[in-house]
Amino acid sequence: MTKQKKTRAEESLKRILYAYKNSWSPEKSDPFKVLVRTVLSQNTNWRNEETAYRQLSEMIGITPERLAEASTKNIANAIKPAGMYNQRSRTLKLISQEVIKQYAGDLAAIVSKPYAEARESLMSLSGVGEKTADVVLLFNAGKEVLPVDRHITRIAKRLEIVSYNAKYDDIRLALEKSVDPQSYLNAHIGLIQFGRETCKALNPKCNLCILKDLCPYPKKGTRINPQQSEWAINRIKKEK
Repeated sequence: MTKQKKTRAEESLKRILYAYKNSWSPEKSDPFKVLVRTVLSQNTNWRNEETAYRQLSEMIGITPERLAEASTKNIANAIKPAGMYNQRSRTLKLISQEVIKQYAGDLAAIVSKPYAEARESLMSLSGVGEKTADVVLLFNAGKEVLPVDRHITRIAKRLEIVSYNAKYDDIRLALEKSVDPQSYLNAHIGLIQFGRETCKALNPKCNLCILKDLCPYPKKGTRINPQQSEWAINRIKKEK
């Protein structure tokens, strides 16, 4: 990363952390439950994820044993609010069976390993990719990792912190180098909120963006109202 890109990344994350203060702390008691929640969270909003998780807990139970024994049809019925329920039900059943077979039904020993080893073990499970593994390791095990979802990918590329063709780990490492490790959780959550509310995939609110003066993206075709932009940038200075 060039010095200019690193400076842009550091300032962007500083503003995100200020504008999106996080008071939520993740559940750390059961890594399997965190894994299930992460699978349910993919390509849906937090409300649908929460409803699907609650229904799954009430209708079946969220343990490897209960999910391995349940039919995919029953799992799908429970998690319908999260969407893609047929695919997710198969994934959850497979993961449950593999956790029982490979790890005796307990992921605690896996997530306690060093980051790289723990990540590799989690990614050996069906349907568990880089982002899902990283979320479990950050949320449950408190590992120093900043997971990257589709919102964060979009933001990093629009800011040109990374190249357009950058892969998952390129984006993750660039962001991790630009903020204190103690802030990885808050940065992850703040960036997602910012991506959902302002830096949207379609019709981003560039006029109201707190990063407008840093971001090359509006210059590539989006017309900006200077007065609105100034207001947006100064917004983060309120309530000091």
